[in-house]
Amino acid sequence: MRLLSLPSALLAVFLLTFACTPKTAEQTTATPVKPVPTVEWDTIGKPVIGAEEDSADHEHPEEEAPEDGAPEDEYVFMDEATVTPDSDMVRSDTLPPYNASHTFEHDLIHTKLELSFDWAKKRANGKATLTLRPWFYATDKLTLDAKNFDIHYVGFEGKKDTLKYEYDNEKLVINLGKTFTRTEEYKVTITYTAKPDERESFGGSAAITSDKGLYFINADGADPDKPRQIWTQGETESNSFWFPTVDKPNERCTQEMYLTVEDKYKTLSNGVLVSSKKNADGTRTDYWKMDKPHAPYLFMMAIGEYAVVKDKWRNIPLEYYVEPKFEQYARDIFPYTPEMLEFFSKKLGYDYPWPKYSQVVVRDYVSGAMENTSAVIFGEFMQQDKRGLLDNHLTNEKVVAHEMFHHWFGDLVTTESWANLTLNEGFANYSEYLWLEHKYGRDEADFHEYAERQGYIYSALDGGHPLINFGYDSRESMFDAHSYNKGGAILHMLRAQVGDEAFFAALNRYLKRNEFTDVEAHELRLAFEDVTGQDLNWFFNQWFYGSGHPNLDISYDWDETTGKASVTIAQTQEPNKETPYIYDLPLSVDIYDASGKARRESIRLTKRSQTFTFDAPVRPALINADADKALLAVKNDQHTPEEWAFMYRNAPKWQDRWDAFEKLKESKSGLAKAIFAEALRDKHWSLRQEALAVADLDNTEIRAAIAKLAETDPKPDVRATAIAMLSQTEDKTYVPIFEKGMSADQPYSVLGASLAALSRVSPEAALAVAKKIENDDNEGVVISIAELYAGSPEAGSFQWFLKKAKKVDNMAAFRYYELFVGYLTDLNDPAMLDQAVQAFQAVSLDSKNSLWRRFANTKAIADLRNFYRAADNTAKADELKKILADIREKETDETLKMYYGMFDQP
Repeated sequence: MRLLSLPSALLAVFLLTFACTPKTAEQTTATPVKPVPTVEWDTIGKPVIGAEEDSADHEHPEEEAPEDGAPEDEYVFMDEATVTPDSDMVRSDTLPPYNASHTFEHDLIHTKLELSFDWAKKRANGKATLTLRPWFYATDKLTLDAKNFDIHYVGFEGKKDTLKYEYDNEKLVINLGKTFTRTEEYKVTITYTAKPDERESFGGSAAITSDKGLYFINADGADPDKPRQIWTQGETESNSFWFPTVDKPNERCTQEMYLTVEDKYKTLSNGVLVSSKKNADGTRTDYWKMDKPHAPYLFMMAIGEYAVVKDKWRNIPLEYYVEPKFEQYARDIFPYTPEMLEFFSKKLGYDYPWPKYSQVVVRDYVSGAMENTSAVIFGEFMQQDKRGLLDNHLTNEKVVAHEMFHHWFGDLVTTESWANLTLNEGFANYSEYLWLEHKYGRDEADFHEYAERQGYIYSALDGGHPLINFGYDSRESMFDAHSYNKGGAILHMLRAQVGDEAFFAALNRYLKRNEFTDVEAHELRLAFEDVTGQDLNWFFNQWFYGSGHPNLDISYDWDETTGKASVTIAQTQEPNKETPYIYDLPLSVDIYDASGKARRESIRLTKRSQTFTFDAPVRPALINADADKALLAVKNDQHTPEEWAFMYRNAPKWQDRWDAFEKLKESKSGLAKAIFAEALRDKHWSLRQEALAVADLDNTEIRAAIAKLAETDPKPDVRATAIAMLSQTEDKTYVPIFEKGMSADQPYSVLGASLAALSRVSPEAALAVAKKIENDDNEGVVISIAELYAGSPEAGSFQWFLKKAKKVDNMAAFRYYELFVGYLTDLNDPAMLDQAVQAFQAVSLDSKNSLWRRFANTKAIADLRNFYRAADNTAKADELKKILADIREKETDETLKMYYGMFDQP
């Protein structure tokens, strides 16, 4: 699953808002696919693919218990220091929380579902036939997850007699009427009605905002701008809201699904479409079959009026489901799908293992994307036109790569418990790095990885948790920057530790040994140990089972008398019961001479503070610790400005240049200014972008360089920023550049920046352009037009503001409503003000709107109340005060409600 929700960013914007009140987007040659071995089953119901391997090295060796009072991790030791344990480290007479893997009573072998739908009631009418057998112990009872159903029949397949059962609206406990042993299969049939919308309360989290499982979108067709759709979201354990199952990640089974729908709708599910039969009543029944076992949370269906664009990789069919108006862009919406399948298959030495690969976009999705086996669901953010895709192709590529890689790590080999979630999500996160490295080079991949590491570090400011986290409060809380960002960063470190050849050989062994089954982190460790011959407990204990990350203070010295250079590294992180006092850190150190030539030294930090010395008869021009730039750490690297400048010009990594540039921003020296000018020509766009932020517009040579970037830089973000910089000069010489930026082949970011720039030098010309493009819904363009209309308020723009207010969302909503309120208060038309308040109130009270939209609309009402107060219009101010109180009272999100309370402050 790829997460786009950013609750911490939302809170940060809330805080900023209160501080500034009046402010989670090629083809390959066909070759044969290797045959897939037939799935067989052993005596306890676990799948065996091909020849059975010796399982002795799969067993988890028992860890030797530490001596009384000794630290639990072998790499933690005190370095001549006395540490007083925190209160939470003191022994307790209560065991810590432990969320165990699901205990098997039965093995679910096969699931057959027959479903039809009641759009008016938002219900599914289902018949489920489950094939099972006891896991090991004989039993006469079967317990299934089946949430909020009306149960109509429970019995053995083909039998009229019903079985006795108990049902508490969560668990269906069936008395089988006889005792079955582990060698006996049986089939149970359940007919039921699923009622996903008929619950007293709903769950969800910041990562997956709802747990209904089954979603009816625009079921009554009331919204003419939204298609009618049905889709599902199973992770974590929500598929049991629409079919009975053993809804646990370590379960897996094969699958059949019969979907009866109106003939105008397309359907999608896991596996292949075996048949499609038209019925006499105008409906159609599609039969989908998945003959390889996968986890129940990966079951899916999507139903809607889609255009389906077909493609192929080797002999595997590919399908892109999009709304009809986006049909011509489908291959770009899901970019490089065949090439990615080829790349990942070769990189892993394991061909894509499923019978097809389909991708579908749905409306009102509750997360970013979901790796349902062979049928991935994406949120509508992916669905864009040509201009939008020019801006956001990298986002789409990374999300496609993330979900595709899950088909090896997550679908083929699945975490056995949510505590081990990083075995799914850490790998999917790292797939983005692998794809960017392959397609665009190391700099782009390193830039991406740096951002991912920073996301984790930011999330851990208030304390972290172990990557493998058996003590979580809620399984939903595992979908965080630890499981994703930190998991990917640790895999990157592991790759650097063992080397590329060993890394990918170990992944291949891990996949082949554990294919079509569930895993925990020890099994990953064992695969790496088998390949490398190394004991890697120290690495896994430190990074997978420990928490936190090292904080390092790094200083350098050179002794002319002895001809020695030195690096001193101090670990300054605060330890706790899971964060080590000392990390074991193998590092590379590059020592540069004045010509830019480097020699590499290897060191291993094993103390709280440690000094390493190297032969250096001449003062080094630079000593670069952590030269691989793979370490997950917060570092204070104490170089001089001259050394930072040398690093920018000579060190090979993107992060070398980035770190040097950021440090030199603290300097006002001529050397720093020279580096800033050089960075305008840096080979990576991120540094060109950074250089623009500190560029000297008074320097004619630099202004010429900015103009060149505005016209020709290959990165839209850089062109847009350069255009914005030029607009600050209010020089009409640059109008041709702004006009070029508004041509039909330009991305929205450049269009918006060009329109805003034109408005500064020629407002009338900009307004004329705005009138021609005001029907465009791109948020960047909408904001640029809103700035124009708010700057020159006319009554004729009011309906445009109201229309666009229905769609603007996310962070753009804050700026948009700020402009809308400014427009209203400048016009000061009572009728318009009243109509706008009614519209704002309706959005604020509708929980179907996003947190962003609800907050932005409520703040707009508060700003208008303040406007009335400043105008001494007490009656209108009091009226809006009551509206704000009503919104706060009816708001269900506690965070929003808390911030709404701040609107009451004068």
